[in-house]
Amino acid sequence: MSFVHEFKEFALKGNVVDLAVGVIIGGAFGKIVESLVKDVVMPVLGMLIGGVDFKHLYINLGKTSYETLEAAEKAGAPLLKYGVFINTVVDFLIIALAIFMAIKAMNRLKREEPAAPAVDAAPPEDVLLLREIRDSLRK
Repeated sequence: MSFVHEFKEFALKGNVVDLAVGVIIGGAFGKIVESLVKDVVMPVLGMLIGGVDFKHLYINLGKTSYETLEAAEKAGAPLLKYGVFINTVVDFLIIALAIFMAIKAMNRLKREEPAAPAVDAAPPEDVLLLREIRDSLRK
């Protein structure tokens, strides 16, 4: 079997195509969630906490102090940007919750296959033979 034929057979299997579609949709969904977190959730959370913008929270690990995160980044200072990390964690939690809810909904919609009716299995040959003997002794 040629390499091209094997690759074509592999690439066109249902699971590979489903996976590709899932990755593409997941990428688009990730952008939506990122925007939700960055533009909706975090500003509201920051306002509730007292006007904090999480993306600007950082710890300067250098000796020079800077007024803003942008100034520290331009200077190349070593920074611990924990606000960005908080945003990323919230991103993850929202994505995980959305995936959980989608799987839960899919499982609910999944039709349960009806149980196969019990088929009376033919009794073993030795049981049939014993029944014949019993019946002939009764006569």
